[in-house]
Amino acid sequence: MSSSHPLWSKRSLAAQAMGHVDPITKAVVPPIHVATTYIRDEDNAYSSGFVYGRPDNATVRETEAVLAMLEEADAGALLFSSGMAAATAVFQALDPGDHVVASKVMYWALRNWLMTEATRWGLHVDFVESDDLDALRKAVVPGRTKLVWVETPSNPLWTITDIAAAAEIAHAAGARLAVDSTTASPVHTRPLALGAEIVMHAATKVLNGHSDVVAGVLAGAKADEFWARVVSIRKMQGAILGPFEAYLLMRGMRTLHLRAEAQARSAMLLAERFSDHPKVARVLYPGLPQHPGHDIAARQMDGGFGYMLSIQLTGGEAAAIRTAARVGLWKRATSLGGVESLIEHRASIEGPGTPCPPDLLRLSTGIEDMNDLFTDLDEALRAA
Repeated sequence: MSSSHPLWSKRSLAAQAMGHVDPITKAVVPPIHVATTYIRDEDNAYSSGFVYGRPDNATVRETEAVLAMLEEADAGALLFSSGMAAATAVFQALDPGDHVVASKVMYWALRNWLMTEATRWGLHVDFVESDDLDALRKAVVPGRTKLVWVETPSNPLWTITDIAAAAEIAHAAGARLAVDSTTASPVHTRPLALGAEIVMHAATKVLNGHSDVVAGVLAGAKADEFWARVVSIRKMQGAILGPFEAYLLMRGMRTLHLRAEAQARSAMLLAERFSDHPKVARVLYPGLPQHPGHDIAARQMDGGFGYMLSIQLTGGEAAAIRTAARVGLWKRATSLGGVESLIEHRASIEGPGTPCPPDLLRLSTGIEDMNDLFTDLDEALRAA
């Protein structure tokens, strides 16, 4: 049972999990449905709408409804067992021989998959600086390019791609636009409203926000043939998220707006303060006026510029590695978007071929006191 209202904000609907009230117990927290199989009717039909746990689950459906609402997704949302499972399902819905244009700066695991497994799949992939619209326009081939995949802000350089302009370029060539919006979250950016067909999130990150769930999600603008293929891929490959993980994700999203807005405020303040730090050569954050993508970010991002930033150190790679080893409050760990702040030297993690400069530290801002975060990193920078 839901008590949702068409005039209520996304913030209110997410906080109440779409206003769901359990019809049996009247509980305000949705139950976890763990059943894998369901009773048939006498005529062998399934009037409940549920058949088997691999393609469908009631808890997953409820969480997907919240995600579809947040992204204004007419086709709905699909939860996957990881962000990689979600992203690769989009590419697997293409045909062998199809041409793909993708952001050169993106999540390293997906970039590696596109350079290896996707080519074995028969796809032809070209990487481009997608924040350069002229370069993007030249890379897209009318009639041949079937998908344009952009990540904005891009990880870990935080370049900004103009989503509306990228959509125009893709559509003019007969291609679809998919956007990895993990580091923006639906709190700050809604790519479908800007012309994209599909938006992807590694829900492991800020959507869940507590570093205890691995999940991915796709949200679609329209339920067309391509979307149906993505739905079928998730079903046939068994890539659905488990019910307990879906429950935890729903729990996390009830505080999404509070967390994402607070983390973005802290990231902005940290970016400003480190811009004048003697040990910092450059701060990469789209909220800074000097950032080359700031004007576009200000146009397509609402209420903040995200929780991620990077700093490049005057002392180079050695100083960056030493600094990451000397922090206390910041945690030296992979991932991003959680309530705890994380720091990582990305170049050494990504390895050969990375577009990440060796002097760069990636910062994921949590919900700790911003002054404590600054002091901890300031002391580590000076000690290094």
